[in-house]
Amino acid sequence: MERIQAYLVGEQVSSNSSEAFSLHEKSSFGEKKEGKVIYSPSEALFLVEKGKIEVLSSGKKISFDGLMKRFKKSDKKIQLKYPVFRDLREKGYVVKTALKFGAEFRIYEKGAKMGDKHSKWVAFTDYESKTFTWQEFSAKNRVAHSTKKKLLIAIVDEEGDITYYEVNWVKP
Repeated sequence: MERIQAYLVGEQVSSNSSEAFSLHEKSSFGEKKEGKVIYSPSEALFLVEKGKIEVLSSGKKISFDGLMKRFKKSDKKIQLKYPVFRDLREKGYVVKTALKFGAEFRIYEKGAKMGDKHSKWVAFTDYESKTFTWQEFSAKNRVAHSTKKKLLIAIVDEEGDITYYEVNWVKP
């Protein structure tokens, strides 16, 4: 497969190529909107890293590092979120943004096709060194419960290893 030509306009990466639409149908990368496939920052970074897309801005190719630098201006947590996104995608999960839920990601079962099922988890990411209060934990749990999803907390340690914690409601 030839690299998909994508374009960075502002902070948004998109493509209108037939290959972008094929990849979207096959692997659920991007969202179809207004005749284009629009990629989240994590999706764009992943596809650049894997050699699937080439991102251009003002006619110049942008490297992975250049793209990361651009995204860091508008998303202070992208360096934390991206490794989690990459890890989950490499394990076969479909990972989408969850901004409307106030979380980083919503995660679909392995091999899920978008539109067939709802996401199973709503995920929050943080560093191992960061602590949060019971109130913050409770708020995250409430978001998951109110959206009928399981809470997944992804903790990234100093070495870049990721540990996942799934939280469920239990009625004794």
